[in-house]
Amino acid sequence: MQNISELIIRIFSISAVRYFVIAGLPFLLFYKVFSGYFGKSKIQGRQADRKDFIREIVYSMQTTAVFSVIAMLVLFTPLKQHTLIYNNLSDYPIWWVPVSLILSLIIHDTYFYWMHRLLHHKRLFRLTHLVHHKSVNPSPWASYSFHFFEAWTEGGVLILLAFILPMHQLTIILFTISGFIINVYGHLGYEIAPRRLRNSIWFEVFNTSTYHNMHHSKFKGNYGLYFRVWDRLMKTEHPDYVKEYDAIQQKRFDTTN
Repeated sequence: MQNISELIIRIFSISAVRYFVIAGLPFLLFYKVFSGYFGKSKIQGRQADRKDFIREIVYSMQTTAVFSVIAMLVLFTPLKQHTLIYNNLSDYPIWWVPVSLILSLIIHDTYFYWMHRLLHHKRLFRLTHLVHHKSVNPSPWASYSFHFFEAWTEGGVLILLAFILPMHQLTIILFTISGFIINVYGHLGYEIAPRRLRNSIWFEVFNTSTYHNMHHSKFKGNYGLYFRVWDRLMKTEHPDYVKEYDAIQQKRFDTTN
């Protein structure tokens, strides 16, 4: 029991450091040091305040603790023997690492879309997902700001992946880091996508910070995590998304002001 506790504390400590680095650096740059410079990139005119940031951090630490328990169960208990996680890179071709990473993100997006829509059911929303939506104007700190029960559903994707997709531990690390970086971008509160994205095929596929920010401000629509695909297939994309994205980008790149 002591070894398990120590292991959870170790995983939690590493994950907490990762949270404060990956979420903290953008917060410092966009909300403190260069807030004036990035003013045109701000998605919402309203401002979040200190109590919002504190609430987001507290809930994020709770979520980090839940994720640490899930990681421990999947990676360091007898449960691992029944998963498809492998230890030796030589067990699969080396190209499988990036391929499995891409597949894991695609699976995660599907998992998240349907879980997210379920949490917006009126009988579940106030019990769980409302905590996350208290961040009407989200900051990077909101990336893991979930109710205790929602944290388990969010982290449950790792259990699913462990049983359906062969993944090396390196891939799992890359999955958690890349997923969190994208999540921080979605909650950044500023649009930083390059101008050329708008007229590329990637704009039709990937979410932007504006995309997820609208979900927080409108409380419905734009349920996807990484991609626009499921929202477009299920007709849940907010009808004003492209218009709002274009307006923000026009403000960003307007050289007359």
